[in-house]
Amino acid sequence: MLHVPHAGTHVPTWTRPHLLLDDAALAAEVAALTDHRTDRTALDAAARARVRPWVAVNPVSRFVVDVERFPDEREEMAAAGMGAVYTHGTRGQRIRADDPGHRDALLAAFYTPWARRMEKVVAHRIAATGRCVLLDVHSYPPDPLPYELHADGPRPQVCLGTDPAHTPGWLLDAARDAFGAGVALDTPFSGAYVPLSRYGVDARVAALMIEIRRDVPEDTVVAALTGLVDVVGA
Repeated sequence: MLHVPHAGTHVPTWTRPHLLLDDAALAAEVAALTDHRTDRTALDAAARARVRPWVAVNPVSRFVVDVERFPDEREEMAAAGMGAVYTHGTRGQRIRADDPGHRDALLAAFYTPWARRMEKVVAHRIAATGRCVLLDVHSYPPDPLPYELHADGPRPQVCLGTDPAHTPGWLLDAARDAFGAGVALDTPFSGAYVPLSRYGVDARVAALMIEIRRDVPEDTVVAALTGLVDVVGA
């Protein structure tokens, strides 16, 4: 399955008054942090693959809810005010007041339904094939943004984010072969998405985060991702 959590830009009307930024400032934040075109990349790769994978594209902006972050103290980015519900933006500026009630409403409206959807897809694939491989598709800028906690590391053309329990060696080898030179592991970002009920406890779920530096040509990325999907689906 190709999982695309950060391509969305939609900010539902009822959530907008809780964001403290004016329209121009919010547009700048969305432009900086959205994984633009990763939805198209994933869909194009899926269309070209020998066996079409499932594709899950989240349409809602991560400035509403970040569906990939842990919703609790496990989330490293909570230290920067950017856990599942952001209170701070890319420059460390306050973008949302601390409002537990609104946070709970956002999680109920967006985080929980997305998590349930992913749980169902993973369960379906395990029932059908005995396993599920999640390829988590992202992009990142060539130059670090102020919010990044690990901005001093290398910024390769392709960052492969791994999880010690869910990223098997064969999947890493396949990704390295598909993307070729310019690949590095867990820099500047690390980890890979796994539904919480299976995280750390179900080895049938394999996961890899693919972070594409935004100056890499899209055609190159689509071809490499298609090749990886073909290996995974063989």
